[in-house]
Amino acid sequence: MDFLLLAYAFLIFYPLFMLWRRSDGKRDRECYILDYECYKPTDDRKLDTEFSGQVILRSKHLGLNEYKFLLKAIVSSGIGEQTYGPRIMFKGQEENPALQDSVSEMDEFFHDSIEKLLARSGISPREIDVLVVNVSMLSVVPSLAARIINHYKLREDVKVFNLTGMGCSASLISVNIVQNVFKSCKNVYALAVTSECLSPNWYAGNDRSMILANCLFRSGGCAILLTNKRALRNRAMFKLKCLVRTHHGARDESHDCCMQKEDEQGRLGFHLGKSLPKAATRALVDNLREITPKILPVRELLRFMGVSFARRYWSHGSTKGVATPKPVINFKTGVDHFCIHTGGKAVIDGIGVNLDLTEFDLEPARMTLHRFGNTSASSLWYVLGYMEAKRRLKKGDRVLMMSFGAGFKCNSCLWEVVRDLGDADNVWKDCIDSYPPNSLANPFLEKFGWINNEDPTTFVNPFLQAPYFP
Repeated sequence: MDFLLLAYAFLIFYPLFMLWRRSDGKRDRECYILDYECYKPTDDRKLDTEFSGQVILRSKHLGLNEYKFLLKAIVSSGIGEQTYGPRIMFKGQEENPALQDSVSEMDEFFHDSIEKLLARSGISPREIDVLVVNVSMLSVVPSLAARIINHYKLREDVKVFNLTGMGCSASLISVNIVQNVFKSCKNVYALAVTSECLSPNWYAGNDRSMILANCLFRSGGCAILLTNKRALRNRAMFKLKCLVRTHHGARDESHDCCMQKEDEQGRLGFHLGKSLPKAATRALVDNLREITPKILPVRELLRFMGVSFARRYWSHGSTKGVATPKPVINFKTGVDHFCIHTGGKAVIDGIGVNLDLTEFDLEPARMTLHRFGNTSASSLWYVLGYMEAKRRLKKGDRVLMMSFGAGFKCNSCLWEVVRDLGDADNVWKDCIDSYPPNSLANPFLEKFGWINNEDPTTFVNPFLQAPYFP
């Protein structure tokens, strides 16, 4: 009789125990952001209108047509006068970079942002269990991750990942790596460091597809502290709900649309092809197709399916030539805030159209592009910082991050706000009250509009004589 009771108790409680164990184990695999620190370079690295003009005018291989092209690009870029560049530009040596220039640019960012992040969070460098560094266009030996380990004296058993070549979507790849490590390691801290090195990547030629990158990219970076410690979940800022990565590298058109290459004269630069918008749209659609069922409520998915079916039915039965409205899925039923990569004004506009977003939704991305420019993989965190500084982020809100990168890739993820945010001393503190400004227009056209009136037959490259600014 006792044996039968024990057998029955085992059959009842063992499955319950296994369910509890599985559920409890998942809690140790959650991914939380404890804090993050966006890099703000010193004011002596600001690229105002006049200095930017000087840099362009001293480029030896540009002519009047290239000046007009660059002027049109920068005027319509959405970038303001408060962005930052590498120190090598202020030395006038952007066309002849040394390795030390690149390493110093990265060290300046590392030492500023990582130290601020660790000091504010109260975490010792020796407590870091995982380090992920992504800087796409600089590969040195020892690695940049090794430089951080050496400077901060991290432990010998720290798990290290050093990523290069991943482009503007690399920070979410870093988060995905941390997320996967958390699935097998309990109670750990992870430090993700994301930036781009501009010092060795100035293009000195006149290929239009490559000089465009000189206008768009700016200095920046971010250090993010993550954990899966259950005891710290109430201290956390965000909790990762899901992450989706889409890679179209198998398509030649997508693979070749943005890449580092040499022009016909052998000058190294970053090529942005005409097929880029098409590749980005295709990657975005495929990415949304996968992440949408994970982030939107069932009622919205059913509504969209019903409307789509009705449209297909009526289109077959309607008079030829009469168009029926295209169904639009409402992402706001599952997302409160949209954190969009600041790849350019066209990128922001395109996502706004595809997701049916308002100007309020796009404001954080537009203001980040204006204030800091395209800081590559770190741009998402400046956009997030804007939302925080504007006190938009409340407990329970859901934030959708979306980024694009060379390859071609589209990565996205959804964060849940764990607690009300807005009191942090972040990168926007000194200027948030002036945003949004009355106008995002930059003064480049007013300052350099005279170029459009020049005659190609009589124009002389100003670099060959003393630069002038009418």
